[in-house]
Amino acid sequence: MNSAPTGSLPPSGGGLGRGGTLASSADVLDQAPAVAVGPACPSPGSAVPSPTSPRRGEVADLRARAKAMRSAMSVPEAIVWKMLRAKHLNGWKFTRQVPIGPYIADFVARREKLVVEIDGHSHDATTAYDARRDAVMVALGYHVLRTTNSEIVTNLDGVSRAIDNQMRRLAPTPRNP
Repeated sequence: MNSAPTGSLPPSGGGLGRGGTLASSADVLDQAPAVAVGPACPSPGSAVPSPTSPRRGEVADLRARAKAMRSAMSVPEAIVWKMLRAKHLNGWKFTRQVPIGPYIADFVARREKLVVEIDGHSHDATTAYDARRDAVMVALGYHVLRTTNSEIVTNLDGVSRAIDNQMRRLAPTPRNP
């Protein structure tokens, strides 16, 4: 995925995620593989599932799975959650393991619409899946910031600064009273 870097990180970590990238609507939608969701012209009355939302019976399953994932976090996820929970990172509010469309995001700042995804060993061979997932989240108005387990272990300060910088870019401007 080719996109602009999220900002400058210290040289020790080499960037965020795959090439230090932040997914935005322009990059993800241009490069994500097409997702087939049903016939081009569905017959009247037929329900064609949306690529951005789970089917009716899947919503409860998705929530239950998210709840289970919250109690079974990986070590890098626990490290990032300790940094983000209770507004520890400059007062930004994050939640963890949040259903967004048919997917579960690792960490989400809902007001600023930022998703922070941690890619571990299981993500190494799932580039196409990650691109589709990012495309759905971007279509729903979110920005996706990816980082790797190794980046968290070797450059946590750089990861926290990248998240904070992105949050500052996405934060609504305060109104003057």
